[in-house]
Formats: sequence, structure tokens, C-alpha cells
Amino acid sequence: MEELYNIKLPVFEGPLDLLLHLIRENKVDIYDIPISFITRQYLDYIEVMKELNLEIAGEFLVMAATLIQIKSRMLLPPEEKEAEGTETVDPRLELVQRLLEYQAYKDAATILREKEEESQLLFSRGAGETEEEAEEETSEPSLFDVNIFDLLGAFKKMLESAPPEVRTITREALTVKDKMFMIVDLLESTESIRFEELFRDTITRTQLLVTFLALLELLRLGLARAYQEKEFGNIWVIKPRKETEEAEAG
Repeated sequence: MEELYNIKLPVFEGPLDLLLHLIRENKVDIYDIPISFITRQYLDYIEVMKELNLEIAGEFLVMAATLIQIKSRMLLPPEEKEAEGTETVDPRLELVQRLLEYQAYKDAATILREKEEESQLLFSRGAGETEEEAEEETSEPSLFDVNIFDLLGAFKKMLESAPPEVRTITREALTVKDKMFMIVDLLESTESIRFEELFRDTITRTQLLVTFLALLELLRLGLARAYQEKEFGNIWVIKPRKETEEAEAG
């Protein structure tokens, strides 16, 4: 039996992050979540992660079961709801409260991180260096960082149009390292690459999977960075600024 190619990524966020991502992407009212639609989308993402042989934390599967349970409760006829005593309680209420609390926590963490970055910029400024010069030296392209679910969503769209193939991914069939070198070479010759451009010469489903796994590994190793022009906008892949400066200095 051939050994499966598995990859574990520390960049993974949790199931609540995925739900918030789906709610924002589909412009859904968090107080009135269309549970059937969101559950279907959530399970689609889980399937993509499984197809990529990404190590899925148990909490993702627990959330999947929770969503299915909520969906089932909402589909109960009125008489059964009355028998269960759930007529006046929205089955989604507890989930909505968890999402709101988690979003508040994330917003607070973002504010603290921004303040920390501002402090680092202030204290790292050299003698005689103006604020404008310091910002120019340390600033990244005016793009938004991309999270794992943005990448999975963009990849899922490409995968949906690919022809079906055998789903087992093996070390022998994959050339992830070769693809990693190819992407690094591309980043050496150009300032930035559109996410879709990385898949331009890929035809089969397996090739798509290989290329995406290679990109994820490069992101994990810090050899590439991914940005968006705006939330849910085009995704760009660039070489990290630190690596670029070291190459120029050498």
C-alpha cells in the first residue's frame, strides 16, 4: 500500500474562523444565518481539505456535526418543535452568540497587534530618520494578508472545473518539491504572481492538487507570502520582503 502524502499546516485557523469567513463572503446576516446554505458550504470546504490530505483538527468535525444538528432541528415540523419545547428558541442562537464573542475577541487581538506594530516602527527608527523614510523602508505592498480559507476558496473554484480523477494522492504521484522550486523560480523573476497564474499550465486534477500543496508548503516555510487587493479580492503571491532584502544585499 502506497504512503499517503500528508501535510499539517500551522496556518490553519479554527472552525469559527471558517464560519465567519463564509458569512462575510456570502454577505449573510450573522443574526439570521441560512443554516442549510452555510452547512453545505462548510462541508464543501471540509471535503477540499480532505482531498488535499490536510490534517483536519477534530474541532472542525465537531462543528460540522453541530451544524447538521442545528439544520435538523430547524427542519422539524411545528408539532415536533412544540413537543421538544423548542418552538420559541432559535436553534442557531447559541452558535450566533459564539460567533459574536469570537469576532469581538479577534477584533481586540487585531487592535493590539496593530498597536504593537506601531510601537515597533517607532522604536526601530534610526537616528535622524524621518517617520516617512522609516515607513517607506518597512512597508509591505498595499495589500491585505490572505488567510487559509481565502486560499482554499480560490482553489475550490478551480478544482470544481477540473476533470474527476482518482482521489488517492501518493508520494510517488506527487512532485510537490519540484512544484515548490518552480514557484520559487517564478518569484525570483517577477515581483508578484496572480494566484491563478500558478495553475496556468496545470490540466489534471492531480496537478492542481500538487501545485496548491506546494504553495501551502512555501507559505508555511515563509518562502512566499500571499496577499489580497481587498477582502475576497484577487490573491497575489510574492516573495517575502526580508528574503528580498537579503538577496539584494548579497
